[in-house]
Amino acid sequence: HTCLRHDSKGQRKARMMKKIQICLCFFFVSGILYEISLLSGCIFSCIPLSKHFLTPEQVLSLGKSIIFLETTERLEPPPLVSCSVESAARIYPDRPVILFMKGLNNETALDSDFSYTAFSLLSSMNNVFIFPLQMETLFKDTPLLQWYNQVNPEQEKNWVHISSDASRLALIWKYGGIYMDTDVISIRPIPEASFLAAQKSQFSSNGIFGFPSYHRFIWDCMKNFVLKYNGEIWGNQGPLLMTRMLKAICNLTDFVGLEDHSCQNISFLNPERFYPIPYPAWRKYYEVWDKSPNFSHSYALHLWNFMNRNRKVVVAGSNTLAEKLYKTYCPTTYSHLIQRAEERDFSQYKDFA
Repeated sequence: HTCLRHDSKGQRKARMMKKIQICLCFFFVSGILYEISLLSGCIFSCIPLSKHFLTPEQVLSLGKSIIFLETTERLEPPPLVSCSVESAARIYPDRPVILFMKGLNNETALDSDFSYTAFSLLSSMNNVFIFPLQMETLFKDTPLLQWYNQVNPEQEKNWVHISSDASRLALIWKYGGIYMDTDVISIRPIPEASFLAAQKSQFSSNGIFGFPSYHRFIWDCMKNFVLKYNGEIWGNQGPLLMTRMLKAICNLTDFVGLEDHSCQNISFLNPERFYPIPYPAWRKYYEVWDKSPNFSHSYALHLWNFMNRNRKVVVAGSNTLAEKLYKTYCPTTYSHLIQRAEERDFSQYKDFA
């Protein structure tokens, strides 16, 4: 009888411990789910969850990311890249804005390297994340992996652009969201979930596009990327790819006025939405306008950095259209990378003199 009493007490104690463990597990899991729910909602503007514990997959899996790519080895984002990322972070405050950089690796300590002004500036923004770009991992489970394992980057004259073309497709296929080139300044939210940007009538850009994850159109683009691969033809894996794939499923016609087109549940957005200043006129961004346009029909502006090739830059006090865009849509970049940089240069010149 005494033994039975002891056994009963032991069983009750064991049951009690098990209940405590279950409760602790419940609270732990609830805490994680709560943080994730905050991260997808107001976390960026309300509660600064430490970003350094989040992996790319955790951030991307929330969906609706704004994605930028840097496929060179440089680690110091120039002012235009910083402006593009900052403007997106401001226009989309409740969405993750991610800059993938090929020059980074897993050992790079983002929070401790403040030698790059733009690097620390972007890292300090609540909804901006900077991650290494690991192509082999990214291309797994896509048609691009076999191509990537066979191609020789050293023999590809356009490798920086081709690898970017491939990476943006894989990222949007796997995680969904919006891809933007690093010379695109956001000025208002894009209302479309599945869209391509017309550079001109019947011709699609791949400098900005958005789709939900696992969209069939992006999968078909990756397959065609490999099937029709030709690294010698400029844009063959980029805008030409998007254009030929869109033409395969849609009867494209010229735009009339400010209309957008739609086909197969894909919005083909008017050139005014992103390219109100076409590429032959790219220098207009670096000119002084008698009356600056308000771009009321645009969601973002592509500044054509490839055409510019870094020859023209934003100068404080120049009153150019580009300077006004910086002041309005990426004021932190303007303050730290344009104004203060010129002040430092002037101070160093005085010291030297």
